[in-house]
Amino acid sequence: MAKPWVTIVWNDPVNLMSYVTYVFQTYFGHSKEKAEKLMRDVHEAGRAVVSSGTREEMERDTEAMHAYGLWATFTKDA
Repeated sequence: MAKPWVTIVWNDPVNLMSYVTYVFQTYFGHSKEKAEKLMRDVHEAGRAVVSSGTREEMERDTEAMHAYGLWATFTKDA
């Protein structure tokens, strides 16, 4: 079944890379390796898709990223 919505975390000039890695491990339960890869995507490409699911799930994940101080949005996946 398709997961039509995604949460995107965007690069910002404020948060340390180690903190972004910590958030991805803490909130999403990612391994250190996966969290570091996503963090590198955010840092180097400017953004990373960090989760996918229903609109309601992506609203929740986006709000959680905001609570951690990260810049995040959600959108319908192309």
